[in-house]
Order: sequence, then structure tokens, then C-alpha cells
Amino acid sequence: MVVKYRFRLYLLTLAMMCGFGVLVYRLWTLQIVRHEEFVNKVPEAKQLRARIPGVRGEIKDRNGIVLATNKASFEVRVNLREVYEEYARQCQAKKVDIPTVPFEYMDRGLPRKKEEPDIVRMFQELIIARLKEMGLPAPSFDEALRVHYRSFGGVIPWVYQDSLTFSEFSRFAEHNLGLPGVTVAERGSRVYPFGAMACHIMGYVRLPDDQRVSVEDRKGWDYYMPDDYGGAGVEKSFDKYMRGKPGVRTMQVNERGRIVGEVSFEEPRKGNDVYLTLDARIQYIAEKALRDGNIGRGSVVVIQPQTGEVLAMASVPSYDPNRFIPSISQADYNVLLSNRTVPLMNRATRTFVPGSTYKVPIALAGCLAGIQSRNFNCSGSVTYGSKAMQCWIQRQGGGSHGSLGLSDALMRSCNCFFYQYGNSAGIDNITKAGKLLGLGERTGIELEEDDGGILPNPAWLRMASPKDRWSNGHTANTSIGQGSVLASPLQMASVTGAVAAGKSYVPHLLHRVMDNDELVMENKPVLRSDLSQHFDAKSLEMVRKGMWKVVNDAGGTAKGARIPGVEVAGKTGTAQNWRRDERNVRVVDNHTLFISFAPYVNPKYAICILVQGGKSGGGCAAPVAHRVLEQALALENGYQVTPETLGEVEGNFKPIEAVTYADLGVPVVAAADEDGDTGTNEPANESTDEAPRTSAAPSIRREADREASAGAGSSKPARKAEPVRRAPLFKRGGSSDESNPSNPGGGFFRRIFRQ
Repeated sequence: MVVKYRFRLYLLTLAMMCGFGVLVYRLWTLQIVRHEEFVNKVPEAKQLRARIPGVRGEIKDRNGIVLATNKASFEVRVNLREVYEEYARQCQAKKVDIPTVPFEYMDRGLPRKKEEPDIVRMFQELIIARLKEMGLPAPSFDEALRVHYRSFGGVIPWVYQDSLTFSEFSRFAEHNLGLPGVTVAERGSRVYPFGAMACHIMGYVRLPDDQRVSVEDRKGWDYYMPDDYGGAGVEKSFDKYMRGKPGVRTMQVNERGRIVGEVSFEEPRKGNDVYLTLDARIQYIAEKALRDGNIGRGSVVVIQPQTGEVLAMASVPSYDPNRFIPSISQADYNVLLSNRTVPLMNRATRTFVPGSTYKVPIALAGCLAGIQSRNFNCSGSVTYGSKAMQCWIQRQGGGSHGSLGLSDALMRSCNCFFYQYGNSAGIDNITKAGKLLGLGERTGIELEEDDGGILPNPAWLRMASPKDRWSNGHTANTSIGQGSVLASPLQMASVTGAVAAGKSYVPHLLHRVMDNDELVMENKPVLRSDLSQHFDAKSLEMVRKGMWKVVNDAGGTAKGARIPGVEVAGKTGTAQNWRRDERNVRVVDNHTLFISFAPYVNPKYAICILVQGGKSGGGCAAPVAHRVLEQALALENGYQVTPETLGEVEGNFKPIEAVTYADLGVPVVAAADEDGDTGTNEPANESTDEAPRTSAAPSIRREADREASAGAGSSKPARKAEPVRRAPLFKRGGSSDESNPSNPGGGFFRRIFRQ
């Protein structure tokens, strides 16, 4: 009997196990295999996937000082497709038609008209009315809503309100689940902690637009929030590194299509941090030198000669890139565009007539031709054809320089010497020397605004003006940096660095890319040319010695660049230029320049200064170089520079007799040295500052947003430049030598550099 019952027990157990197996198999089939099928049949089980933009990586200087970062920004977003669907359901229940409005558009050049849903009316009745009932802010909106719905439908949510306070964000978050398509979210927003400092390098980010989001990108997403992207400057150049990895939020919706909860959330990842070659301390010194010198239009470029790394690049007038975040108003953008001094233009990478600073590459061209040891006589003018081309000394009361060698000709900036020297070298050698130094072509720096300039030669003239023929007069004008010659301050700083180090490097801004503490990419210097392969050491030293004499010899044109305890070499330039004023009258607007490197032995910095509207390179540009080089060199000897937020610089067209720095006690230059080397008596160049060439305009904030912040019906005035805080750059001691008014800071700097 026991065996019989035991058999039945085993049989029952087997039957139960088989039954459970069938049940488990059935459950697995229904819940796993056929999951998608049943999910689609049960509306209350529907889930939506939302793309969350990744956090943008930061921009830092070479030492880790943050130049661009992110802050939390709160937004109200609306999925207009859900608004339409809810309104359509209500219309169906009431048995009324969905409201429409006519829409005119062009089709193959012909005007067409069609009807489209009146999304504005739907939004007003479903959303605005409810917001007012709840006591929540409901600013007006304009045609942007129709345009967004027409362009994106429900794929990309419409940002109804941005830059909410945390209090407003909390109130919306409390009520948004009762409003169709409305969500509130936190979003990373760009911020530039130093304001206008290095604005032309930083650039700005833009909000996503239709052109940046492809249909392929949108596939698989119910809510698609694109990333902000770089619109200018290094924000644009290094956008691929700084873009973050998007996150995913999966949301549960009920049978009416409203969100009722969150199923899962995958955090977005921060993009890589980009470290620039800039030294924020030197950038701040350069920016302050332009501001404290009351320069309305100009630039400073500082390069490391041995690597081509750009340590500073300042340009005035300037703008605050924070004005573009999250988007700039149309009124503010129009003010920037209509400003005749063009604050959006980076004068460091824009090309200008370089004047006598161009005599340095011409000197090297003569070395290629083997004429560097020859003397040429200056009698006050040189005649080519029927035209006498004068030296600047002839126009300043007559006279001549007499017989000169290369180094002395650079020191005195003698035009007659270089007319003859350039023609003896030949235009082919001038072209070859220019190419070795990167002239006449884009520098390769990682900025969209990188003008190549013009290195004139017969081939160029045949393309520019086929009817003209190259002559010795063209070569003579090119040899003093006038005529058709164009070069940017960045190019001339690069030329200076090549002469200082004996090697020409491609200037660059990218130092390295980091993913937290992990190195992603390190940018190595790129050698353009090794001058030692083309010039012997003695010839190169003749050019360097001439630049030394420009600053240190009694007959030099740049005494204002002298620094106690430091050997500085340089070359001044004053290029003829005219411009049209607001009455369209032609007025003088010469460009003054100074290129320099220091110290003379083992140089650390190569620099180019541009001052527009100046009287002379020695009186206007050289003092700026003095200021920048002295303070930059002092950083290695205990000076403390803490960069601070800088306001915008408003440009102006005021003529500048000489640049002085009153906050140092007495001017750096007691009496500006006149180089007078403004070229021939040919008609001077006439230039007009133009807006920078960009691929697209930045995002423009809706006028409704502007009215909400400034008051309905009001027009937001243009922002004025913030006053520059004149905090002392360095902590000084209290010795009597430092306070000597006849030698401002001289004793202090001498002690530092003797150490």
C-alpha cells in the first residue's frame, strides 16, 4: 500500500510541476516575447522617451583657471503635439471643427497658401488660461510659437520660459502635471565668469535650431532636446570635445496622453574639458593694458616663441559673451551690429597694413639673397620710373640717413634703404621669406576668424588686376609694408617669435583635452619652418641686433619699450590709413604697430601691439608692449596677478597722440618718439571696419521675453560698458625706491630682475 500511495504522490507532483512549467512559459511568452504587442494595445501603459542634453565641458586656461563653465537654468517646455492632441479630443467631444489659420509660403518661387492648425489659439485656451487660474506667470508670446510648431511639431519641445528663478521653477513643477504637454526641467546654461575678458577667443554658444537637428537624429525619441552648440570662437572650434553624452528619461503616460510618472532616468554625462594655451594672468594683463591706456580700437597678441602657443590675445572694443546666453535679444544684437567700431570683430586675427614692422621679414628676404652685409644710401628719396618715393625723414623737414647697413636701417626704419634692399633681394625672395614665416596665408590657429592677408607678388597681381604689371615700385612699396600688403597682429607676433627663437611655429590655442583626470588629447607644437636651414646664425643675428637697436640705441624709434633690467628687441610701424566718418568725410586714421620679443637672450615672449588711430608706433604701441612685457616677465619673480571680471570696452575713433599710464605715477613715455615711417607719398589705404564673417547669426531671444523682463511695450536699452575696476595688479613693497615719482616702479622691477 505504501508503494502505491507513493507512486500517486510522485505522479501528482509531476503533474503540478508540468502545470507550473506551462504557466511560467505562458507568462514568459506574454510578458517578454509579446511585450511590445501588448504595450501598444494598452494606452495607459504607454511610455515616452525623452532625450536629456549632455552637460557641456568647461574651458580652462593652461593652469586650470576656468574661463567658461555651466550653471543651472530652469525652463518651462511645452510639447506642442500633446497640446494639439488634447485640443483635438475636446473638439471631437464637442463635435466642433479644429480651428485653423491661413499660412502663406513660397513654392518654387511662387506664393502658395494653405490652412494649418491654429496652435496659438489652442495654447491660449489650454495653457495660458490655466496658468492664470493657478496664479503662475504667463508672459505673452509671438509668431515664434507658430514657427516652432511648423518646424518641429512635437519632436522638439518649445521653450516657453527660460531663466526661471528657483521659486518660479518650484511653482511650475507643482502644477505642470495638470497641463497637457507642459514640463519643467533643469538645464545647464553657459556662463563666462570673467565677462568680456578674452571674449573674441571664447565666442559663445547657440541654442539648437532646425538646421542643426536632422531627421535621423530625432528617430526613436518622443521628446528630443538637442544640445547647445558653439556659435563662435573656441566654443565652435572645439565643440566636438565639449559636447556631453545625452541622458534618457522614460516617462509613463495615461490614456489621455498625460505624464503620470517617471519610469527610469539615465544621467547625462559631462563633455570633455578643453585646456587652452592661454595664461589667464597674461590675458588679464593685456586686457588691462588696453583699457588703462584708453585705447578704443586695438589688440595685443602674446606668443611663446619656442612653441607657437598663444598666451594672450586681447582685442578692443569688446563684448560680454554672457549677453548671448541663453540667447541675445534682437535689440541688443542690432546695437552690436550697428556699432561702427565693430565690437564683434577680433582685431588680433584681422589683417591690417603692417607698415614698417614688415621690414623684419624683408630683412630676412635679403639674407636669402645674400645681400645682408651690403650698405645702401639714403638721400631722402628713391626714383622708380618717373616717381620719387620719399623716406619719412624727408617729409619731416628734409634731410637723409646717409649710408646704412641692415641693423642700423632697421633701427632708423629708413624707407630709402628698404626700397633699394627689397629690390636687390627680389620679389621672389620676399615671397619665399614670407612663406617661411606664414605670411599671405591663414595662420592655422583654431579660430574661424583667421584672415590670411596679402603677400603681394607678380602672381598675385595677375589675379587681382590682370591689366597691371609688376614693377620695381611695387616691390619698393611692399618692402616697407605699404601698398597692398596685409597682415594680422597674430601673423606679425608669429614672425617675431620666429626671429626670436630661430624657428617658425604654427600659432595655436588648444593645449590639451581632459575627461576628468584622464588625458584625452594633448596638442603638440607644429613646426612651420626651421630658419637655421635657410639662414646662417650671423645673418639672423644681424636682424635681431637691428631690432635690439630699435629699443635700446639712442637713435631707435621705440625707447618707450625699454624695461629696466631686461633687454627688449622690437620694431615700430606706422601705416597710412584713412576712413570715412559719420558724414562720409575722409579722415586720417593711421594704424600704429609694435612687434617685440624679450628677453633678448632666451626669449620668453613674442608680442605684437596694434593701436588704431595712433600717431606713431613708438609713442602709441611701444608703451603698451612695455606694460605687458614688464608685468608678464615679473610673474616668474613673485608678482601676484588675480584675474577679475572685466566689463565691455566701448570703441571710439578718438585720435591718440601717445599712450600713457597715469596710475603708475608718471607716464611710461615722457615724450613720444616719432618714427614717422608712414611710407611713401602715395594715397594711403582707406579701410572700413567690417563685421566679422560668421556662418550664421547667433540665437535671437524672442521679443516677448525681452518685454517680460523690461516691461510690456518697453524697449530694452543697449547695455553700457561696465566701469573697469582699477585694482592694483601687483602687491608692492614699501621701499623708497618704489615710490620715487621720477622712476615709477623702476627700482622695484630692477631688483626683481636682478634676482
